Amino acid sequence: MSRFEPSPDPCTVPAAVSRPSVSSAAGVSRVRHLVAAALVAAFMAATGWIAIPVGPVPVTLQVFGVVLAALLLSWEWAAAALAIYVVMGAAGVPVFALGTAGLGVVLGPTGGYVIGFALAAPVGAWLRQTLERRGTRQLVADALSAATVVAVIYLVGWLQLAAVTNMGLLKAFVVGVVPFIIPDVVKAMVAIAIASAVRASGVRL
Repeated sequence: MSRFEPSPDPCTVPAAVSRPSVSSAAGVSRVRHLVAAALVAAFMAATGWIAIPVGPVPVTLQVFGVVLAALLLSWEWAAAALAIYVVMGAAGVPVFALGTAGLGVVLGPTGGYVIGFALAAPVGAWLRQTLERRGTRQLVADALSAATVVAVIYLVGWLQLAAVTNMGLLKAFVVGVVPFIIPDVVKAMVAIAIASAVRASGVRL
């Protein structure tokens, strides 16, 4: 009877060793996404206090935050980030424009823009990811994503402003969309530049 026992198959060793590292990498990625989503929600909350009243709808930096979320996060995490922000505000935390809060704001004249934030971020992120998978140039994918984000915010905000105030679609468009087009184009361009710089640094979310 042989006193030697068969040695383990060497092919099984790398697989056994690799399992913990794969699990660890997935955990690190999940934490990184969670932190990024929390930072987006915090940015949205902070910039809500920096607002310039322009008629019924104030000018804020929040569109910039939504575009940046769509450019850097997956659609799932972009949705999570903006959902955190909206839930916080609806629950009474003063994170909406001019430090307002409450469900009444969400359902009020400017609430469509808040709802638009929550819809636009995942839609824009999904479009960017789809274009990236199809081999579209990054700058083109980013530009189309940013344009979609702004368009969704405008659409939902405009329609709710018109419905709640009964001012009519044309007047609501004039006061709720037109004054913001140029500032939001600038914000979108800055967000695209920052997203490009983040990717160039090797950071991938």
